[in-house]
Amino acid sequence: MKVICSSEESLYRPEAVRWRNRMEMMEPLGDTVVLLPCSMKKPYSNSKSHQKFRKLTRSFQELIVTSPFGICPRELENTFPIQSYDVSTTGSWSQDEINESGKLIEKYCKGKKVVANLSGGYLKSCEAYLDDFVNVCEDERPTSPESLYKLRMELKNHQKITRREKVMHELKSIAKYQFGKNGDKFIPENVKTKGMYHKRILSNGTQLALLNKDYGLYRLNLAGGEILKDLGINIVNIDFNLETNTVFAPGIEKADHNIIPNDEVVVVRDDTVVGVGKAIMTGREMEECKNGIGVKIKHRLK
Repeated sequence: MKVICSSEESLYRPEAVRWRNRMEMMEPLGDTVVLLPCSMKKPYSNSKSHQKFRKLTRSFQELIVTSPFGICPRELENTFPIQSYDVSTTGSWSQDEINESGKLIEKYCKGKKVVANLSGGYLKSCEAYLDDFVNVCEDERPTSPESLYKLRMELKNHQKITRREKVMHELKSIAKYQFGKNGDKFIPENVKTKGMYHKRILSNGTQLALLNKDYGLYRLNLAGGEILKDLGINIVNIDFNLETNTVFAPGIEKADHNIIPNDEVVVVRDDTVVGVGKAIMTGREMEECKNGIGVKIKHRLK
């Protein structure tokens, strides 16, 4: 599903506001953050410009600067809605766009060395909010041979990140984005992944979730629901025996008010996880509505 962002007002679309709020919780990996401009093509890695960048930057923490979403750490580029928004990339930004991106860059890069390959509004966001960074862009052309050469030479002075570290950081970052505060604890340290495209998330041989690469989000299994229950995240309490794959609002006693439609939720009865599925209503609506479907169940306790 495309998220159309055709004007400055797109800064205040619910999807963009929620994304920026979640970005405030994100933390970089390693000692260095490399700032790069966004691209028309999504995910960014599929664009010609980012294929050039990635030859030099894949072993570092990459942060894509964009509007109206502000920033996107590389590990989240396949996550909805950042993987499907449509916006022109003129490089000419309003002051509001500069401020929204700049504030997130400042928070994300605090205490880190920053190497930028930016021009236009992207660069203005950094200049307005960062006191110290190196910009390697020459003649306002980030993909020029001169800019790429300077980027390569600069990164020789910075410590690389291992592939295993990047994989773990990606899995935890997606969980934090999807489930909010403490969401990264959804991923245990002994996690393993299987699958060529969609990734099965395993712990001690048990599947916790499926990482759907089409949307960049987790789809829960019952074992993953147990972890979220222990963390107190996205819980829906019911007062009846769950014998179908539909939970109607009248049977819901209590629901996490952070839940919004399409969130993965955990259905609990008497402190036991009886199902996991997708929210159809907000958590508050589940508590207040007298009719309608609250949750569509994907897996339930038999």
